[in-house]
Amino acid sequence: MQDLDLMNKMTEPIIKWYQANRRELPWRKEKNPYHIWVSEIMLQQTRIEAALGYYERFLKSLPNVKGLAEVEEEKLLKLWEGLGYYNRARNLKKAAQIVQEKYNGIMPKSYQELLELPGIGEYTAGAIASIAYNEKVPAVDGNVLRVISRVVLSKKDVLDIKTKKEFTEKLRQIMPKQAGDFNEGLMELGERICLPNGEPICEQCPLQKICLAKKENLTTEIPVRNAKIKRKKEQKTVFLLEYENQIAIRKRDKTGLLANLYEFPNVDKKCTKKELEDVLQNWNLQVKKIEKVGTYHHIFSHVEWDMIGFRVFVEKINQEFVWAEKQELLEKYPIPGAFSKFREKI
Repeated sequence: MQDLDLMNKMTEPIIKWYQANRRELPWRKEKNPYHIWVSEIMLQQTRIEAALGYYERFLKSLPNVKGLAEVEEEKLLKLWEGLGYYNRARNLKKAAQIVQEKYNGIMPKSYQELLELPGIGEYTAGAIASIAYNEKVPAVDGNVLRVISRVVLSKKDVLDIKTKKEFTEKLRQIMPKQAGDFNEGLMELGERICLPNGEPICEQCPLQKICLAKKENLTTEIPVRNAKIKRKKEQKTVFLLEYENQIAIRKRDKTGLLANLYEFPNVDKKCTKKELEDVLQNWNLQVKKIEKVGTYHHIFSHVEWDMIGFRVFVEKINQEFVWAEKQELLEKYPIPGAFSKFREKI
């Protein structure tokens, strides 16, 4: 009962704090469920400051559900370029097509209906339903788990799905009438005050008087995270093949990591000078000049790429690749963030 009592005491201070301190963000100007949906999917993988540019570009191109439902996949992936987790963009489109067909382009108003759409899980459904429609449902993300863990001094692993389910159920029992402001307040408190790394800013927190982690001086130990991700390590040699103003790219497979996106040609190893020459010969390319452009490291959720890149000026193009104008690399072809450092070199 102590957890529920403490969580119940959080509601009023959080709502008051949020209403007085909330940031003016574009998706908060109106309670537009489409805007909230797009922003929440983007914010699952990046911080607010980084998401703003992506959000504005996305909404300018796809201002409503109909536009998203009808967009060509290549354009959609280009709009999503740099955010990663490209299946989230594809699921946005799948869900938009269902909303367009089943709900006449208007986002469904209930948590349960939202939960049935592709790519919308409990957190996103809770965020849309509570913020847009004020339905009394929780929206539990990492920020919320951290705040709750510290307030109630929970030593349960926040990376364990059981912990999330337990906190979600307890929040469901104490949800106030102003559910949207409470959920947004919890999330914003976790992002701005109850920080994930280093010391939280307890002196600015509206919950400092009831927070048990602060009382016991355990804010750096809580929340507990036990799970560790073991990532596979891969090596790659990346080729920036250049002919006049054209750069070679190729489309990745339809399935798997970075499916259907474009990449610079590469091989799955760090090449010696002789191996570089062999690869280029196999691609039927006559080389004028080779320059090393740098080494880069990119981390995905389950794999890490150690990459070395070479800029190669060639005598003529071949038919194995797509040869794109440099401006097209910026405007037309979706190239994932893993290759962004190499693109900057051209």
